Amino acid sequence: MSARSAGGAWVRRFHPAPEAAVRLVCLPHSGGSASYFFPFSRALSPALEVLTVQYPGRGDRRAEPFVTDVQEMADRVYAELLSWSDRPLAFFGHSIGATVGFEVALRLEAAGIEPLVLFASSRRAPSTHREGEYDNIGDDEWVLSTVKDLGGTPDELLTDDRLLRMSLPVLRADYEAARSYRYRPGPPLRCPIVALVGQRDTKVSLREAAAWRGHTDAETEFHWFDGGHFYLNDHVEDVVGLVRKRLLPAAV
Repeated sequence: MSARSAGGAWVRRFHPAPEAAVRLVCLPHSGGSASYFFPFSRALSPALEVLTVQYPGRGDRRAEPFVTDVQEMADRVYAELLSWSDRPLAFFGHSIGATVGFEVALRLEAAGIEPLVLFASSRRAPSTHREGEYDNIGDDEWVLSTVKDLGGTPDELLTDDRLLRMSLPVLRADYEAARSYRYRPGPPLRCPIVALVGQRDTKVSLREAAAWRGHTDAETEFHWFDGGHFYLNDHVEDVVGLVRKRLLPAAV
């Protein structure tokens, strides 16, 4: 059974773990696909079952129209996850994926389904906003330069201008989602939030990370790593350790 057939259009289960008591839902960054979390899934299975969201318009869903609104994306992911909520869910979102994860967690809690924890990686708190940050998304060279500056893009893609330009529609769609997102004030989450940030990440300041405290009535943890926006590429083992420490007691 393929990862897609096991999870439908939206959810990928690279390493099904039918005996796991907890499911970790992973949501990728701008321009990213479900495969980014394959190492996560491999490392955490079978103790935890990893479900990775595949956004429309990329990978094996590249023929589908993009979703360029975070609230719409959260609505659709929430609807998909209802059928997976027979076991406790936790969330790990990287970059824009953390914002989507936050919005999905709000929807689940409103429906009476309590997530265990939200891991918010390389993302400022939803209530913080940088005016004009994505005003240049219509400029191809600006988009390409931004991707290169953030790091995390495979060398074979960076050195192949044709392939890099093929990724422009995906990046532009995700940047539009980030540009248009505005936090809707309301009740905070009831689940804990664990914020993970690279020390050299130009997209998340200390103040912007600290603002996650205002988005939950539970505890908030902060972990800083050597690296930038894609610190995770070099710290998979460390982050997997944090996830295990937080979720394995709940899986017993």
